[in-house]
Amino acid sequence: MKQVLTIVVKLQPTPKQVTKLEATLQAFALACNYVNEHTDPKLTNKIAIQSLTYQTIKSEFSLVANMAVRACARVAANRKVAKQKGKLVKRFTPTSIDCDKDLFRFREHDWTVSLATVHGRERIKLKVGNYQRGKLKGRNPTSAQLCKHRDGQFYLHIQIKDDAKDAPVTDKVIGIDLGRRDIAVTSEGSKWDGTDIQQVRDQFSQVRASLQKKAPKGTRTTRRRCREILRRLSGRERRYQQWLNHNISKSVVKRAIELSASIAIEDLTGIRERTNEQPRNKTERRRSNSWAFYQLRLFIEYKARSVGVMVIPISPAYTSQMCHNCLHIHPVKGKSYRSGKTFKCGHCGWHGDADFNGAIHKLTMDNEQWIMTSP
Repeated sequence: MKQVLTIVVKLQPTPKQVTKLEATLQAFALACNYVNEHTDPKLTNKIAIQSLTYQTIKSEFSLVANMAVRACARVAANRKVAKQKGKLVKRFTPTSIDCDKDLFRFREHDWTVSLATVHGRERIKLKVGNYQRGKLKGRNPTSAQLCKHRDGQFYLHIQIKDDAKDAPVTDKVIGIDLGRRDIAVTSEGSKWDGTDIQQVRDQFSQVRASLQKKAPKGTRTTRRRCREILRRLSGRERRYQQWLNHNISKSVVKRAIELSASIAIEDLTGIRERTNEQPRNKTERRRSNSWAFYQLRLFIEYKARSVGVMVIPISPAYTSQMCHNCLHIHPVKGKSYRSGKTFKCGHCGWHGDADFNGAIHKLTMDNEQWIMTSP
């Protein structure tokens, strides 16, 4: 089984190279839009799409052969995702292009990359840190994605493929309960409080609202200054959340290695759609929709896979209503089984932290079905 790790590296193009990169992104986006508009929207096979449009987009948009192939493949992939979500494919914007081994080549000895553009190949310097150097040293990556981020800078998302280690079968499991009040609580009692990240989000939200209100008003200097501050603050909240999730996932996987245990984490897919159907105020909706639970799950999964630790996604159904001590379920809303952060079982009398109660359940296999049992 292959594991793909994406290394984001900043490019340092010259002004002339910037013009060529922007022209390439623009041509690729126009080609994707042409393919999407001139083929049957229900067609999702990239080979079939390529047979219909390859020659046209290659000549009309001055794309090299591999760029034309990548454009057809991107339209096919986007249509498949849109079909699963029951939506239509939106227009493509000139922000990224997929590169294979012929469009992109990495050279380690001078830390540069050779990229194909609509105006010929260009060799561009990379701005790499110690982390990127360690991951790319001695490697020969064959795929990447050229991206233009919101800050206007060009980055290369380089994909590195490794063989994932086999996860041994073990009867030890660390359960993880995810939440907003406590970001994560393990079945061993470890927890990470979500108060700090919520305060950071609320603070950034207030600052953004104030600046966005002032930006269209006042003097020219005031408006320019507001826009500059908004650009500077852009992404800071996201980076803080990402840093926090990296630390949590690293601690969880490290503990699983020490115990030779698997990790059971609840699958919260679709929770935003379900919660957004409930009546809530604007603040509560913002806090819920900015909850990065899926990012934390992805971090845990890829870190665990790289060291041979099994991650088991489980259904969150009834985990907040079931007592881990006696397995009694309290399905009726409004009962006294849970009050805030405290869970109290009306059947056996156990009481304690509600998130810890949800995390302490683990998965076993019985007649090829997942069931919840007490550790």
